[in-house]
Amino acid sequence: MKLTDRQLDALQELVNIGIGQAAGILNDMIESPIRLQIPYLQILTPNDVQEQLERHLNGEQISAVQLKFTGSFGGIAQLVFPTNSAATLVTMLTGEEAGTHDLDSVKIGTLSEVGNIVINGVMGAISNVLQQRLNYSIPNYTEGTIATLLISGGLTADTVVLLAQTRFMIEKLHIEGDIILIFNVSSFDTLLAAINQLAGGL
Repeated sequence: MKLTDRQLDALQELVNIGIGQAAGILNDMIESPIRLQIPYLQILTPNDVQEQLERHLNGEQISAVQLKFTGSFGGIAQLVFPTNSAATLVTMLTGEEAGTHDLDSVKIGTLSEVGNIVINGVMGAISNVLQQRLNYSIPNYTEGTIATLLISGGLTADTVVLLAQTRFMIEKLHIEGDIILIFNVSSFDTLLAAINQLAGGL
């Protein structure tokens, strides 16, 4: 599916608004300032997104927080990042040292909370600005390969994937991750129609 530059710009701005709101909440959780940036955003097919992420993550095992949403448009959103970076992020947020038993016991809860904050920030910005109603499920944490996580995310041949590359910055430490927003084609058409209406009013 090919979007116009205006459509992509509007979509990127919506995601940036949500990321900014999420960063504000995360800043309140830790002493070290955290910044989230979206260098670019793409619309991809399932095959393309798997190939790109496997290349970007070098085939690493990854951690992901997955959240289903329904309403005016539905789908699944995932916050995905390399397992090692996930452990580093948990350490920064909780103060637990890497490699300790306690780190494992708090990892899932902490990453689920971060994923919930970031995903809800992005989806909240999209639904609020576009005036669309969305309902969310409880976030689900999982680990595995890109292929298994994309399958669990409900990717099929007719799925449209919104991929926003996200960079976390905590002081001088760079933690990188990817936000994957997944829509089926009919739902994405509803989203696109709302974006066209917004862009037309700008």
